[in-house]
Amino acid sequence: MTERAPLSRKISAIAESATLKVDAKAKALKAEGRPVISYAAGEPDFATPPFIVDAAAEALKDPANFRYTAGAGLPALREAIAEKTLRDSGLEVSPSQVIVTNGGKQSVYQAFQAVVNPGDEVLLPAPYWTTYPEAIQLADGKPVEVFAGSEQDYKVTVEQLEAARTERTTALVFVSPSNPTGSVYTEEETRAIGEWALAHGIWVISDEIYQNLTYDGARAVSIVEAVPELAGQTILVNGVAKTYAMTGWRVGWMVGPADAIRIATNLQSHLTSNVNNVAQRAAIAALTGPQDEVGRMRDAFDRRRRLIIDELSKIPGISAPTPQGAFYAYPDVTGLLGREWAGRRVETSLELADLILDEAEVAVVPGEAFGPSGFLRLSYALADDQLLEGVRRLQQLFGG
Repeated sequence: MTERAPLSRKISAIAESATLKVDAKAKALKAEGRPVISYAAGEPDFATPPFIVDAAAEALKDPANFRYTAGAGLPALREAIAEKTLRDSGLEVSPSQVIVTNGGKQSVYQAFQAVVNPGDEVLLPAPYWTTYPEAIQLADGKPVEVFAGSEQDYKVTVEQLEAARTERTTALVFVSPSNPTGSVYTEEETRAIGEWALAHGIWVISDEIYQNLTYDGARAVSIVEAVPELAGQTILVNGVAKTYAMTGWRVGWMVGPADAIRIATNLQSHLTSNVNNVAQRAAIAALTGPQDEVGRMRDAFDRRRRLIIDELSKIPGISAPTPQGAFYAYPDVTGLLGREWAGRRVETSLELADLILDEAEVAVVPGEAFGPSGFLRLSYALADDQLLEGVRRLQQLFGG
């Protein structure tokens, strides 16, 4: 009997999402009755605001939403996204420059598919969201990590980017506020990077999913607002997931030059076609309705941000920079490595995360998921009492 042909080498090489893996393990342990507290998932713990849910319920009464619609998205939603892009990113675009996707993750995938050719290099500032390198490689590109540590507030410089640039460099990933670090580039830093990319004809994939979650008076200035001339070589990625507590609704979008959006729309026509119409109607309500709930959720994240940084900073061996955006703390834990804890020698942040889960029943994501070892990511998008209890377990384990 002839042996079966092999599976796809490209797809087989994809790494499992580390954040989802840790979160799944935490949920499995909870299901077994263990009192696990998880900081793993990048997901607001709030319910989607009621007026958004009501819009979805109303949409269920209209049979038109039970049919195929335009693959690039409902016209009313594309118009609302164009208005939001002007309001928050300072870029005026036509709705024809917008494509609605199944969550921001699909936009990330399609953005790289649209601008990367085989062998192209994509500069990837690290720490980075775990999906970026996989999406780059799925486009037959090569991710080139450019690391910035806690001493730089996890923000890369133009000098670092220039040192990593080669004749094969075709794109740069720019994320502010950052997942996993919560760092926010200043307007001056953003402008410098944008002008550098413009000067070298480099595409910018700018993930703005956390742009409305900033603190301490910080503002996430869009790279196309800082350098308007860059709009012709920039794709903006965004969605309703984080700002409106709508992670499960799966509505994201990409905004960019007409030619890039056209080929991405062609790809999506074969990949998924239109996004769920009821979810699109809910997204229209989110973007055009009252923003009071957004402010309340942001205030809660701000309170939790200050709490988790204050408490983590009490642990000897941990350095926890204060994030200015998103809902993540990204402490440097190199001071805990190379030591023995609870009878176990710990050399990497991966081993440290395993130890923390086993001994303190707390789930965190190790730095290896986002770049170099020596760090942990903790989402503070969980209830205040759980957040405090989890950090106190860490203090007890490490002597804080």
